[in-house]
Amino acid sequence: MLAIFDVVLLVLQLYWWIIIASAVMSWLIAFGIVDTRNRFVYLVADTLNRLTEPALRPIRNLLPNLGGIDISPIILLLIIYFVQQFILRTFYY
Repeated sequence: MLAIFDVVLLVLQLYWWIIIASAVMSWLIAFGIVDTRNRFVYLVADTLNRLTEPALRPIRNLLPNLGGIDISPIILLLIIYFVQQFILRTFYY
């Protein structure tokens, strides 16, 4: 049973890093450091967007409009953190 929770924790940790990479990539694109006309940059940005958008969209729908500030990745990271801590404290301690 613990092996299943180990896999869940590993997937959550991997998704944590995908969300961070997606946020950093969006900042790099927004500030003009990387250009999406480059095919590799476009593929990486599109892949990260496709992986994170299904989880971020419901959070964005619940949040009020904050202008150009998007705090949905932070909220999703907090949710992942709390789920990880719940699993660790419930099944491992």
